[in-house]
Amino acid sequence: MSYIFSSESVAKGHPDKVADYIADSILDACLAVDPNSRCAIEVALAHTSVYIFGEVTTKFDLSKDKVVEIAKEAIEFCGYNDPKFIFEAKTAEYTVNIHTQSSDIALGVDETSEKEQGAGDQGIMFGYAKDDTPNYLPLPIYLAHELTKRLALVREQKIVLGLGPDGKSQVSVRYDTNHKPVEVTAVVLSTQHEESKSLSEVKKDIIEHVIKPIIPAELLTDNTKFYINPTGRFVVGGPVGDSGLTGRKLIVDTYGGYARHGGGAFSGKDASKVDRSASYMARYLAKQVVASTLAKTCEIQLAYAIGVAQPVSVYVNTFNTGKVSDEIIQKTILKHFKLTPKAIIEKLGLKRPIFKYSVHNGHFGKEDDVFTWEKTDNIDIFKDLL
Repeated sequence: MSYIFSSESVAKGHPDKVADYIADSILDACLAVDPNSRCAIEVALAHTSVYIFGEVTTKFDLSKDKVVEIAKEAIEFCGYNDPKFIFEAKTAEYTVNIHTQSSDIALGVDETSEKEQGAGDQGIMFGYAKDDTPNYLPLPIYLAHELTKRLALVREQKIVLGLGPDGKSQVSVRYDTNHKPVEVTAVVLSTQHEESKSLSEVKKDIIEHVIKPIIPAELLTDNTKFYINPTGRFVVGGPVGDSGLTGRKLIVDTYGGYARHGGGAFSGKDASKVDRSASYMARYLAKQVVASTLAKTCEIQLAYAIGVAQPVSVYVNTFNTGKVSDEIIQKTILKHFKLTPKAIIEKLGLKRPIFKYSVHNGHFGKEDDVFTWEKTDNIDIFKDLL
């Protein structure tokens, strides 16, 4: 039977994404000076207050003044540089509470002459790929990300006037019995706007300049429904309208709910935390499988124990779309790829200050060379199985 699946994304000015961007900006600043930095940064936003806290071990100068400077730049990048939004970078109140990371964690994680670097925590991580789109993301989350990306562009380039930084998108896609997308049944888009901009103006501008340039015309039908600012008003936004917190957009960051999620967040964490690095590696492996045409869809789970280098399990599921068994794919992965934290970090180059670029519009599906986990440079290993 056919079915409808929906996924959402959020704008770069969404409070949770502002928090993520601050955390990863601080992480990148540490890595730029000290590639071996260990970071677990959390950020909370409430009205006009910014709370930055966590555990960090680094050679970078993490004085309060420096942390606040980085946070201000991040907030301005996300669009809060005007007093009319109440929350803005220059006038926000900043509280910083950062301490050195626990030596108990370092005991199990740090590499020594006697043991390889262990995982920074226990946990399960999933990676996923699907042949819906050229970048192997499910179509609903792909389109939702493209809408929020476009929303930022029309605001920043003044193609549409009177918009604020905050916003969300959601796309519902109908799939046929063969799991192929055939129709967009609904598009939901909420955008912050200035008091002077009417709802009718917002609807007209968003449909013309955001939705129609993004949603393929062949997927729009007479039955497609558009919900633009469905409450009727979205003037109060950002942290003034809703508090923000790092790691609260796990599904937006990954696959829009189309695949399972292990529960670990990404932003503010260096790559010794397998929540981040192993999730990137699992995506990399799943993408190799699908890009090789070995399967139409692939989900990979990696699981780790804190302080232990080797994963405790590696699971592959191609949902009956594989041209060989999932067991053969799993054995091929174990034969050709080393999945210890150290090996993943080296393979994907995860000691570079690149993480703030991953924050907005999802951590997966981006084509820039910075995102090594999106490369398909090992598909021949899987093509050889055909």
